[in-house]
Amino acid sequence: MFTGIVEELGELVGRDGTVVTVRGPKLAAGLTPGESIAVNGVCLTVTGTGHDGWFTADVMRETFDRSTLGTLRAGEPVNLERAATLSTRLGGHLVQGHVDAVGTVLSRVPGQSWETVRFSLPPGLSRYVVEKGSIAVDGVSLTVTAVGDEWFEVGLIPTTLRATTLGRKAVGELVNLEVDIVAKYVEKQVAGVGS
Repeated sequence: MFTGIVEELGELVGRDGTVVTVRGPKLAAGLTPGESIAVNGVCLTVTGTGHDGWFTADVMRETFDRSTLGTLRAGEPVNLERAATLSTRLGGHLVQGHVDAVGTVLSRVPGQSWETVRFSLPPGLSRYVVEKGSIAVDGVSLTVTAVGDEWFEVGLIPTTLRATTLGRKAVGELVNLEVDIVAKYVEKQVAGVGS
């Protein structure tokens, strides 16, 4: 479980088959094999670490198919967050690190001290996204400012633009999307009421 508050902007070192190597000196120094870490919002298990600030993780075919991890190239930045603990402040929202779909950056509109970004919303996910609700984009907990059947918008503050991959994503680039898990549970419970 994560909170969607990025702790470090790391870098993909490379990929060897199903093993990814990521550089993140701040977090790697405290990681041990078996721990969970979110890489662009994808929950991975640490398999090894190095003294010069890197860690490795195994990635399943399912994960490559459902996320952007398979399209990343060496040198690209990635958002990193360690798993939450019972004493973690919940500054964002409950994020599982289980990507629901891949979306696309549709537009970016600069504001006075923020930026409004619109993302595509794949079919079937719009029912889980509401205005003023939460969504994770590349692992970043964000508040939805507007939503349509096939898109949603968020406002990015300067800190988010500077400290995450979202400040660097151009129109047309892909992002990982995870809708609010609470909405999924509510839907399942409501559907079961009439049964």
